Amino acid sequence: MTRDEKNLEIESLAQQFTQFPNFYITNVENLDSDKTSKLRRLCFNKNVKLRVAKNNLIKKALQKLDANAYESLIPTLKGTSAIMFSEVSNVPAKLIKEFRAKDSIPAIKAAWIDSSLFIGDNQIDTLANLKSKNELIAEVIALLQSPAKNVVSQLQSSGSKLAGILKTLEEKGS
Repeated sequence: MTRDEKNLEIESLAQQFTQFPNFYITNVENLDSDKTSKLRRLCFNKNVKLRVAKNNLIKKALQKLDANAYESLIPTLKGTSAIMFSEVSNVPAKLIKEFRAKDSIPAIKAAWIDSSLFIGDNQIDTLANLKSKNELIAEVIALLQSPAKNVVSQLQSSGSKLAGILKTLEEKGS
């Protein structure tokens, strides 16, 4: 790879790191071509961009963006690394768990979730259980709507009780 090609790769990686708020650095060292193809297909179906890159180029791209912010990620860049870029924070972790039901790879080296860092494969359950932004918004809306629904429900049930009493009184009066 020439110096110009390396610089283009660093630029491209840096652009993707800024484009996506969430990324996972994974170990895909022992995946054969068939398993790699299956992983790529699964990533495509879940809107996760999978990219294999040299550790040194990943390091330079991260340092180009902000050396201090990504400093803790640098020690995880060993072996064969693939980066999973995603708009939704928990999708890559769920994808990895699904894929690992059949295989023990890929393993999570590190994950960057909206400027929070998770290091190690032991974080997979925590990452998979994170709520996405849309899930959190839906929960807040449901909580806000709950009291209003209760009031409407009580008014409707009270109204039907009152109508029943009036009907009974009317029938007795006749």
